[in-house]
Parts: sequence; structure tokens; C-alpha cells
Amino acid sequence: MRLALLIQLLAAVVVNAALFTASAHAGYAHLIIDANNGKVLRSQNADTLNHPASLTKMMTLYLVFEALHDGRLRWDQSIVMTNNGAATIPFKLDVPAGKTITVKEAVYGMMVKSANDAAEAIGDHLAGSETNFGQMMTRKARQLGMKKTVFRNGSGLPDKLQVTTARDMAGLAIALMLDFPKEYALFSTPAFSFRGKLVKGHNHLMYRYKGMDGIKTGYINASGFNIVTAVNENGKHVVGVVLGGKTARSRDNRMAALLDEAMPAASVRRGTRVAQALMKSEFDLPQGYIPLPVAAVREHSPVSNEVTNSIVPRPEIPGRGWIVQIAATNSHRAAQSLLAKAQVDALAAFKEISPYTEMVNSGSDTLYRVGFSGFSSRSSAISACQALQRSSYACFVLSN
Repeated sequence: MRLALLIQLLAAVVVNAALFTASAHAGYAHLIIDANNGKVLRSQNADTLNHPASLTKMMTLYLVFEALHDGRLRWDQSIVMTNNGAATIPFKLDVPAGKTITVKEAVYGMMVKSANDAAEAIGDHLAGSETNFGQMMTRKARQLGMKKTVFRNGSGLPDKLQVTTARDMAGLAIALMLDFPKEYALFSTPAFSFRGKLVKGHNHLMYRYKGMDGIKTGYINASGFNIVTAVNENGKHVVGVVLGGKTARSRDNRMAALLDEAMPAASVRRGTRVAQALMKSEFDLPQGYIPLPVAAVREHSPVSNEVTNSIVPRPEIPGRGWIVQIAATNSHRAAQSLLAKAQVDALAAFKEISPYTEMVNSGSDTLYRVGFSGFSSRSSAISACQALQRSSYACFVLSN
């Protein structure tokens, strides 16, 4: 009887191991996208699930930057290294459990060394536990339009349920660039000094490809070798993702070859950037959607300052009070469609507001500004803008 039971248990172990191996097999994918207009330049298996590995830290860093902007973190703030963080391997800052690191050290550790202990510790600090932080990351992924990504930890260490796609990772890269442009610039840091030691990075492609300014590499057995890159050269702005490379060198060579193929076809746009919402236009936004620059929205967000005339021309909208502006489109029909969608998605609770469109000239083009008017107070308009942001619409508040 015991022998039979033992055989059954061993058989179950073999079957489960086989299933895990199959589910963790690294599949190849790539996506090259023009970040000036959202056009896909090269694509293969862009929506196929794979494991993100340390690309996960891009979302961890997004949430850190968000916390820095809203005051939940400070650059010089000390974070306790948790038991969970200290136990991670292999890349780490080697800070013992119970000791502290600053937020700045954690950020540089994640960017340059891909330090797993720093990622886990700051996730524990922000959310209370690894599980809670994974849920926080996944919620943010949905808000940014990452439809297929599921996060389970802040470091990217192996978890068979932690998955993403090349398209989702490209969207996250663009969100980092546009929502946090100053912090994004840190991704080009080649090395940093940590308590008397020089810590060097290992994104070697960044130093050999002209115009590349980041952003992240990753590897676990289950994923293969992953990389997200961004090239900003002569007005061309291209984001690339390769997942499932066989080696770091072959992954880098493949990315370089894809960029070489795609760059000649990329558009040139000087002085402006496309918002991350454009990434989602292929899925569920009206044709002709041209989102407002999120960098300007972040700088003049509704929780801090109003947008001034020097940043965005103040539209003259009928009625009094406050307005929430969300986008501009190149057709009146697209504007009407976007307004209807935004009202259903996020603003059903706001009964007294009125959608508006405003025709404006932008060089030789005619655009239609899109927004909602009739808010009786600034706080009401801010609440509406926050509701829109939760549904992945960029927006800001203006006094009418």
C-alpha cells in the first residue's frame, strides 16, 4: 500500500515538473514601435505571453517615481531591507536584513545592477508584502493599457504566473519616458558608487548603438534573455523589445539588426512626444486619436498646479467653472467617439458636465480638442481627471 502511494506521488511529481517546464519555456518575440506616432515598424509574436524577468523592475521603478512625485517617498528616505529582500539572489546590493538603503540607492541599484534585493525591499515598503506589491503593479499595468501582463513580485524573479508581452513592455517603456522624463534619463547611467564600491551596469548594447538612452535588460531560465531599448536620434524616437533571446550577445545583435531595419522608416518629430495612450490606439481608441503630451500633463498635473497659457493655450469653452481636457483628434467624428467612450468608461458619476470639442489650427493641420466642461469646483474637476486617469486617459484641469 505504501509502495503504491509512493509510486503515485512520484508520478505526480514527474507530471507536475513536466507541466512546469512546458509552461516556462521561453518563446521568442519582438516589437519595434515608432514612439513619435505609435506605428509598429517590426513585429513578431508581439502579443504572445512570456516571462518578463528583470524587465519587471521597469514597473517597480514606475511606482517608485509615482510615489516620489506624490510625496509617499523621498530620494533621501531610508528603506529597511526586509527578510524577503535580503534573501533574493543572484544580483543584489548585499544589504543585510534590518539594515537600510536610501530610495536613491535602491533606484540606481535596480537600474544599473538590476538589484533584486532593492526591488523587493522597496516593494515591501510601498505595499506591505510581495503579494500586495504584485497586485499593485498589475493594477497599474491595467491603467497603462498593459492588457496581458500579470506581476507577482517587484524583482522579476521566477514565478510561472508572472507574464507579459512585447507590446505591453513597449507601452511601459513609453509610459516611463513620458510620465517621468527626468527620472527616465537615469536609465542611461553606466555605473554608480555604492558605499565605496563602483557598481557597473550590464546593458552593453546601450554603449554600442548610437542614440540609445536605455532602458532595461532581463534574464531568467524561464524567459531567456530579454531587453527593452529606446533610440532617440535626429528627431526619430523608436522603442524596441526583444524577448526570449538564446544568449545576451545574440539578443543584443538581434535588437541592433531590428533597429537598423526600422530606423529608416521611423518618422521625424522635433520638440513633441506621443503620449502612452497612443500605444492603445490599435486596440480600443477611435481612429485619429492624438493624445496630449503626457509630459506636460505630469508637470502640470491636477493635484498640483493648473496648466498655464504658456504651456497649453487656454480654450474658450461656453459656460463657467472648470474644465477637464483629455486629448486632441484630427477629425470631428473621432472627437465625438472619444468623448462618448471616455464618459462611459470613467465619468458616469458626474451628471452635470457637458462634453465639448474645439477646433484649433496646428500648423497646416486642423485638430479638435476634446474635454468636459461644467465642473462647479476645482476639486470636482480633479476628481473627474483622476477617474479618467484610472481608465488610462491622460488629462489635466483648466479654469474656464
